[in-house]
Amino acid sequence: MNLQQFRYLREAVRQKMNLTAAAKTLHTSQPGVSKAIIELEEELGVSVFARHGKRILGLTPPGQQVLDAAERIMEEIDNLRKLARDYAGSPEGTLRLATTHTQARYVLPPIVQRFAHKYPQVRFKMLQGNPPQIAAMLAAGQADLGMATEALAGTPGLRTIPVFDWEHVAIFPAPHPLVRFVRHPERLTLKELGKFPIVTYETHFTGRGKIDAAFAAAGIEPSIVLEAIDADVIKTYAASGMGVGIIADVATRNHTEPLLAVKCGHLFGRNTTHLAVKQGAYLRGFVYAFIELVAPGWDRRRVEHALR
Repeated sequence: MNLQQFRYLREAVRQKMNLTAAAKTLHTSQPGVSKAIIELEEELGVSVFARHGKRILGLTPPGQQVLDAAERIMEEIDNLRKLARDYAGSPEGTLRLATTHTQARYVLPPIVQRFAHKYPQVRFKMLQGNPPQIAAMLAAGQADLGMATEALAGTPGLRTIPVFDWEHVAIFPAPHPLVRFVRHPERLTLKELGKFPIVTYETHFTGRGKIDAAFAAAGIEPSIVLEAIDADVIKTYAASGMGVGIIADVATRNHTEPLLAVKCGHLFGRNTTHLAVKQGAYLRGFVYAFIELVAPGWDRRRVEHALR
């Protein structure tokens, strides 16, 4: 057995049993991938893949266990390489952060700028997706850190730390019947808000679940006329008068649209954004430094204790 066989097996599964696609990703030949996997099966004495003729149908039960073991071995090899680079004093490397549009657009720019200034030799790679996709990227080892509100806390195989709390706001252009609640947001009710068409996030994004749950608990079916993953899109359509926008309060920072905002924490509750890492992953020194920039007070010792 060798690491190349494990690497080929892992990539074949990632490419949904398409050995040609796996070979392309690995910059090798399809026959080479096929031969390596067959040799692994012969050495182990078990069939890793279930086949019908030349077509691979999927993993066999023992094949799944072989893959799990190979994933752990590859992860530990990667951890050793990271550890060696840290102890060699090399600041070079790549920090891969998986996050949502809201975090990438409104929260992270000044943080990434400070990090880049402090670690100019570290390449920063930002991967965007919805929270379930972010959790999947972490689990697959495709990201070092994940940052989102939903899906991360409580996901098996991930460890999280809370970063900050936020609440939703209702946004609209003036004049508007909701203007009277700008100075007294606590007086706004779900019944009043439900009188207007709503423009808000897609399911799985930025606390949408809490919005739906609050209206459902009140027995109100809101008229959601537009859903988007991007707060900028929601603000644009709210400004056009299409409906009342419901977005994260962090997305109202420095916005230029002619919009008023009413805090809705009393209606939809508060939300917590988390940073997450894969359990057992080795984090390089600059990753801990980035975490502390995002969450001041979370130094390396505190983070290591929380992630155990």
